[in-house]
Amino acid sequence: MSEPRPLPTEEDLQAIREGVRAACAPFGDEYWLARDDDGEFPREYHRAMADGGWLGITMPEEYGGSGLGVTEAMTMMSEVASCGGAFAASSAIHVNLFGPHPILLYGTDEQKARWIPRLVAGQDQVAFGFTEPDAGLNSTRIKTFAEKVPGGYRVNGQKVWTTTAQVANKILLFTRTTKFEDVAKKTDGITIFYTDLDRTKIDVHRIPKMGRKAVDSNAIFIEDLFVPEEDRIGEEGKGFGYILHSLNPERILIGSEAIGIGRDALRRAANYARERVVFDRPIGMNQGIQHPLAERWMQIESAWLMCEKAARLYDSGKPCGAEANAAKFLGGRAAHDTAWQAIATHGGMGYAKEYHVERLYREAAATRIAPITEQLIMSFIAEKVLDLPKSY
Repeated sequence: MSEPRPLPTEEDLQAIREGVRAACAPFGDEYWLARDDDGEFPREYHRAMADGGWLGITMPEEYGGSGLGVTEAMTMMSEVASCGGAFAASSAIHVNLFGPHPILLYGTDEQKARWIPRLVAGQDQVAFGFTEPDAGLNSTRIKTFAEKVPGGYRVNGQKVWTTTAQVANKILLFTRTTKFEDVAKKTDGITIFYTDLDRTKIDVHRIPKMGRKAVDSNAIFIEDLFVPEEDRIGEEGKGFGYILHSLNPERILIGSEAIGIGRDALRRAANYARERVVFDRPIGMNQGIQHPLAERWMQIESAWLMCEKAARLYDSGKPCGAEANAAKFLGGRAAHDTAWQAIATHGGMGYAKEYHVERLYREAAATRIAPITEQLIMSFIAEKVLDLPKSY
């Protein structure tokens, strides 16, 4: 839970939407199609978002941010994803919003002053070293180990699906400082570090993937990385609890980004249906085209209401675990279903890169998988909301 904060008005949120659209306007379809082809990180876009102050929307004002809440952040990120860049555009800046949350809550004043302004200004980019190949979502079973040595720690291990490690100069690193078999409670013995991504000690291998090519995902191998003690966040061994505070906001943001992709796909499909003439009439006159698109609109707007509910609960300092997970689930489903319907509406042209909907479909797929699977969300709802026995 967060500390309660004043909730924004609709006028506040509309101003955010308009500001985001203006910032994203120079980066149109051809820019994102080129990044989808060449896989280059969208540096010009990232720089523009930093210059516009968007990277610091949730960061405290004393560190150069805007000090706003999840409601404002999800409004921003949904708009970002709806402007043609889809999940690539949102992922390029997503980690800035709540990835550094443990620093804000548990970092020292010196650490916050040293790290946060550089993130807000876009001077630093951070990779998120969380997932491991043999642990997956069972994060208590990570094996990356930070051994205490004079002046700090020496880290060895490996991570997978580490975002932006090709371009980042910092890494938020989730490690064990006590082995799993030596702790009384499985969540004990985990420590978080925010430190330099030293490429002489961290070997980065890009993972070719289905979508979001411009924002790289990687397998990384860490060998004898020295991390100074001043780069540890909070107490040694308490990191698992620290990371929990950023999980609900992240799920709300992913859900809202997915909805942005869905809205873009629906807009393109409706435009095509109005303009495409077959048998002397626009295909949008046919109920076989109209009805699936109308249903997708209802699906998107219903998912958005859950995102709004979850965000407002979080910003009011109230429990929101069920709602945050539901927002991510419903948003991902809405994005996937709408992007597919956009392809179907375009027919053969939907398969062509020229019309962009196949790109949106590929990018929407990730929102159903990350950062938590649909199956674990349903298990969580069954246990925590419906009071059914835990299934795993």
